[in-house]
Amino acid sequence: MRKSSIGLITAVTFGVAASQALAADLPRKAPAYVPPAPPPATWTGCYIGGNIGGAFGHASVDTPFGGVSDDGSGFAAGGQVGCDYQFTGGWVIGIRDNFDWTNNNRSRTFTVDGFPSVANFNNQWFDTLTGRIGYAFQPNVLAYFQGGAAWGHTSTNLTVAGVQTAQTSNTRTGWTVGGGFEWMFAPHWSAFIEGNYMDFGSRDGTFVDTGACVAGCVWHAKATESNILVGVNYRFF
Repeated sequence: MRKSSIGLITAVTFGVAASQALAADLPRKAPAYVPPAPPPATWTGCYIGGNIGGAFGHASVDTPFGGVSDDGSGFAAGGQVGCDYQFTGGWVIGIRDNFDWTNNNRSRTFTVDGFPSVANFNNQWFDTLTGRIGYAFQPNVLAYFQGGAAWGHTSTNLTVAGVQTAQTSNTRTGWTVGGGFEWMFAPHWSAFIEGNYMDFGSRDGTFVDTGACVAGCVWHAKATESNILVGVNYRFF
């Protein structure tokens, strides 16, 4: 009886060991892969991009005998470069330079000193250097306001009685304000839409004719510009 018990215990022991060894040799199912969470969107970093849109100008000429003003529109295209920094919560501050070419031209006919006259207005390009502050009300959507300095190359030609009597063509310095929305639609990529207003101040010139201004009369030219731009930025994080 004792020998039978010992044999039974030995058989059970060897059976358990064999089953454990067999189980150890069987392949085990790998745990399911859980990808890491994507990093939170951030606006901190520098960027470069391009834009297109429309430019809408207002120009005026004043003389001792009256003046004329006109509104014009044209196409605008260019590029921008800048840097942003996101701090407490969703607040973002940054700086940007934006340069655009434009074909905003207009022409008006009026009377100066009794002579039929034509004023031609032309804006060839504008450049703005602005600081901006915004708030990301969603991690990848930013609303912003911006303002700063503006430069534009404008020209105004005054023709009196068929003769060009005066011209101003120079780069003017002024100021700008604006704002818009920017959407980070993919890693490193964002798109924006914005509107801006620029004031380039006034310039003085002198014109002559065969009437009361035979010795020369002073004229004043003033120019402002607005634009609506859409663009894309590549961001370096």
